[in-house]
Formats: sequence, C-alpha cells, structure tokens
Amino acid sequence: MIRNQKTSAACLAARGVRMAGALLLTASMAAASATSFAQAVPVPKPAPKGREAGAAGAADAQRGPTTTGATQVPPNPVIPDPRRNVPTNLFQTFDAGQKAQAAKVSAYLSSLQTLVGNFVQVGPDGSKTQGDFYIQKPGKVRFEYDPPNPIDIVADGSSLVVRDRKLATQDVYPLSQTPLRFLLSDRIDLMRDTNVVSVASDDLFVSVTIEEKQALIGTSRLLLMFGAKDGQLKQWTVTDPQGYDTTVAVYNLDSTKKLDPGMFKIDFTNYGTPPG
Repeated sequence: MIRNQKTSAACLAARGVRMAGALLLTASMAAASATSFAQAVPVPKPAPKGREAGAAGAADAQRGPTTTGATQVPPNPVIPDPRRNVPTNLFQTFDAGQKAQAAKVSAYLSSLQTLVGNFVQVGPDGSKTQGDFYIQKPGKVRFEYDPPNPIDIVADGSSLVVRDRKLATQDVYPLSQTPLRFLLSDRIDLMRDTNVVSVASDDLFVSVTIEEKQALIGTSRLLLMFGAKDGQLKQWTVTDPQGYDTTVAVYNLDSTKKLDPGMFKIDFTNYGTPPG
C-alpha cells in the first residue's frame, strides 16, 4: 500500500487514494438511511483551479452527466453524513417501489458494456483528487489520476492493481474481492447477487447500499447513487471497516467509445510480480 509517514493527514489522504482505486478496494460500503438523502449534506471545498465547478451547485452538477452532450464541469460530490447509522436489521424487506428501483438500477448497470468519463474523489480527510476512468465489461477498468498524483488503477478481468508510477510499485488484489465486481459484471441483479441493506430515493438520487462482511476484515459498505431523472451513475461512497468514507463522483460519461484492450493490461515486468 501507499504509505506516507510524515503526517496523519497525509496518511488519511493515501488511504483515500488506495480505497478509491478499487472503486474502492475494501469489499463493501455504507450509506445513509432511507430518509437521510433528502436532507442537506455538506459538500467539500471547491475544486482546484483549472477544474473548478464555478457557480454550479452540487444539485445542478449532479443532475447532468449523460452519454452525449456538452462537456461538463466537475460535480461537487455529495458527502454522506458521517453521523449516519444503518442497522443491518432495519431493511430486511423492501416494498414494491424499492424493488422496482433496484431492478431499474440493475438493468442500467447490466446494459453498460463500456463507460468512459472523468471523476472527482474526496478522501477521508476531505482532500480532492481528479482524473479519468475507463470501463470495459466484463471485469476491466482503468483509473488515471491527474498529476501530480502518481496513481493508476488497472483491472484486467481477474486482478486489480493500485500502481504508483513515481515509486514504480503496485499492490495486487483479486478482482473478485473488490466492489468492482458489482460494477464490472456483464449482468447483475442487485437484490439477488448482493446484500442490499437500503434502497432510498429523493428528487435527485436513487441510492442503493450494499453491505459485505468478511471474517478477517470486518464489515464494509458500498453506497451507489444514480440520477433520479436520467437513471445514470452519479457517484459511489465506500466506507471501510474502520468507518472511513471515500466518495467518487463521475461525470462527462460516454458509453459509446471503443477502447484499446491494451490499456487494461497489467504490467508485472516493470512493477514487480504478484505475490504467491
């Protein structure tokens, strides 16, 4: 993993980069309760110069991404309330409306074969990073962080690596043990294939929370948020077993581009070999 021994803030920022890499590498993530998304939530500080969202608010920015149309400014990610609590026994059953929303989300995710766009990531310490991402199903993804961040994330269909170009190192993970498998599967039925603990909606978002428990790691959660009007993926938040949140908002989405298969190849020659 990436380590910075200088300050605790730097350690938290590094944690955020590592987590987002797997679309955040810990196995699942957390969300607010069914009512929390209708409430006001804090937004992070403005984006760095050159990619500033300008006067657009979080709500306007999040309404936008479509697979066609004009280039968009970076959205302000919606940061879940850190005081939220989602008891795992609260959502044991879902009504017809929630099931219909989950089915619609599943159909959308299953319909995607490629997806290209930009992202804004907010780490556990509030720091922002940005970059580009490329998805080709099944199982392939690439995240490229803007300089000076030296991180790339690459999944080739079976393995996922978090690569540090500056240090020429990379960490290797089985793709099957990361949340990416939910987004990179050819087809997915969220209610059947995952442990959904919450389905919520308001005027802006349809939100689905997936929980995963691992004996050695603990409980983590993945919150997926989709546009209430256009049905497209807007952002996700990963909460690791220690309670740290990392949020990634996506925009300028394009599902029509043809991608070079070589961009998903993992280089074990220059970055070492996988363990075992």
